Amino acid sequence: MEMHQVRYFLAAASEKNFTKAAVKCSVSPPSLLRAIKLLEHEFGGPLFNRERARMHLTELGRIALPHLESIAKETFDVKNKARDFVNLSAATLKLGVMCTVAPVHFIALIEGFRRRFPSVGLQLIDGTADSLQSLLLAGDLEVAIYALPGEPPHERIHMLPLFREQMVIALHPKHPLAKKKAIEAASLHGEAYLDRTLCEFGSYAQKQFAERSIIDRTVYQSDRDDWILAMAAAGMGYGFMPRSNAQHPGVVTRPLVEPEFWRTVNLATTRGRPHSPAVGAFVREVMRANWQGKKALSVQAMQGSEGPQ
Repeated sequence: MEMHQVRYFLAAASEKNFTKAAVKCSVSPPSLLRAIKLLEHEFGGPLFNRERARMHLTELGRIALPHLESIAKETFDVKNKARDFVNLSAATLKLGVMCTVAPVHFIALIEGFRRRFPSVGLQLIDGTADSLQSLLLAGDLEVAIYALPGEPPHERIHMLPLFREQMVIALHPKHPLAKKKAIEAASLHGEAYLDRTLCEFGSYAQKQFAERSIIDRTVYQSDRDDWILAMAAAGMGYGFMPRSNAQHPGVVTRPLVEPEFWRTVNLATTRGRPHSPAVGAFVREVMRANWQGKKALSVQAMQGSEGPQ
C-alpha cells in the first residue's frame, strides 16, 4: 500500500465519483482507477460498489475508511512537524552552560538569537565543565559552552574558542595583598582561602600550588560566587575566580602571577553526530556575537588565516 493509493481512495469515498476524485487528486481517471484496483487486490476485495448513477463503499470499504483516514492524518501531521523542524519552527535547543561563566556573557547572544529565530525554544542547562561534557557525549545535550583547563578536549568533542580571560584574586580593599598590582602565588601561602567548590581550575591549580609548596588555609567553601565575594568583602579571606565573575562593590581584584592562570571558554559540539538546524543557527549566532567586546577567538583566527601571508 502506498500513500497515493490512500489519497485516491479517500478522495473517491468523499466525492462518490471517480472522475471528480481524479480531478481533486490532479490525476487522470484511469490512473486513479488503477491505484484503487491495486489497493482492492491488496485488501482482498472490492472497496466500492459501482453503479451507473452513483457508487458507494462496500462493507470492506467502510471498515477500511477510518483506518486509512487515520493513516492520512498521521502522515500529514508528521510532514508538518518535519517541515516545522527543518524551518526551525517549534524546535527546542538544549544548551549547556558552565555554571562559572557569568550570565553577562550571554544576554546579548540570547537576545540576538531569539530575535532572529523567535520560534526556537532555548533550554539552558547549568552544570560543571565535566558534567556538560558527559551530557554532550551521551547525546543529552546538543551544544555546550565551557572551559576545561589543563587537559586536551575529548577526541569526540569539537571546540570553537570564544574568549579568554585571566583568573584573579578577589579580596577586601584593605587586605595587605591589595596593595600589590599583581599577586604572586607564593604570597598566598597560609592566607585564608575562600574556596569556590565548582571552580573548573580546582585540581589543576592545586597541583600547580603544590609543586611550589604553597598551602592555602581554606576557611569557607561554597558553590556560589556571590557568597565567596560577600565573604571577601567582609574581610574573611581571598577568592580565586575569573575576572568577569569578580564584580562586587566591596572587593578589589588583582591578577595572579607566577604562575598566571587563564581560561579559554569554548563552544562545544560532538563530532560525527547529526545536528538539528537549530544547532547550526545557534552556532552561527555565537560566531556573529561579540565576546568581551571582540569577535570569537575562532573567528579572529579564521580571519587572520585569510589575510595577507
